Amino acid sequence: MNAVLKLQFAEAELYGQLEECTDAELDDLEFGVIGFDSETIVRRYGAYESRMAGLSKDRVVGMPFFTAVAPCMNNFLVAQRFDDAAAGAAALDAVLDYVLTLRMRPAKVKLRLLAQPHHSMRYVLVNRAV
Repeated sequence: MNAVLKLQFAEAELYGQLEECTDAELDDLEFGVIGFDSETIVRRYGAYESRMAGLSKDRVVGMPFFTAVAPCMNNFLVAQRFDDAAAGAAALDAVLDYVLTLRMRPAKVKLRLLAQPHHSMRYVLVNRAV
């Protein structure tokens, strides 16, 4: 699926395209991808994010995202937006400037938060080229 491999962080309708990506195709993207289910358990983790965060896929997949993987995102800016969207059965597509602080020197990034009503998978995308 070569068209999928050229996905960009800011692309419209990105949620559906991510859902269609295989794990190998996610690994080829040039931004971080973390997909977690409605219980916040990480189910998808791209190679780019693994390299940049210094966390192996084996260490992250199957773990609770907001408590074990990225507690620095367990706040009203990130985690609460997913909760609010789920509670209101609303779509979420928000981009925000953010500073990652856990396990690393503070790093300025752009986050894109994606969720769709009646779909259990949610995504945090991380663009470090800001």
